[in-house]
Amino acid sequence: MESMKVVGACCLMGMTMLTCVDVVGRFFGHPIFGSVELVGFMAALSVAMALPYTHQAQGHIGVEILVRLLSERTQKAIDLVTNCLALVLFAVVTWRMILYARTMDVAGEVSMNLEIPVSLLIGVVAFCFLVFTLGIVRDVLYALRKRDSA
Repeated sequence: MESMKVVGACCLMGMTMLTCVDVVGRFFGHPIFGSVELVGFMAALSVAMALPYTHQAQGHIGVEILVRLLSERTQKAIDLVTNCLALVLFAVVTWRMILYARTMDVAGEVSMNLEIPVSLLIGVVAFCFLVFTLGIVRDVLYALRKRDSA
């Protein structure tokens, strides 16, 4: 997950640099061909790459104002239910992304200007979702194991 975070950060930095160079190039009448496509691809990759790390670091936004008032046992139960629901949701999203990547590959879909295979980007995002889903599985199993030992 650490390497995915680094790749996501590089995509974010690449987006910034490419946008700046493109803006300066447009000012002088020489824009970068395909920069909008590349920035869009890097945006999707930066979000997808950051997702598993953010989950591991528990960096997602949570509504804790009311939950903090509940007992520790109830908080853990809510956390387990939330993780189980997230597991189902993201397992389905991962599965559908893999199928979508396959469909785009069979169709031979490419980006409009640079003709980059779209299935490649969708496949990488699907892989990131798979890692994220496995992280949720780990958390659910840990919570169940901890609950059984208590």
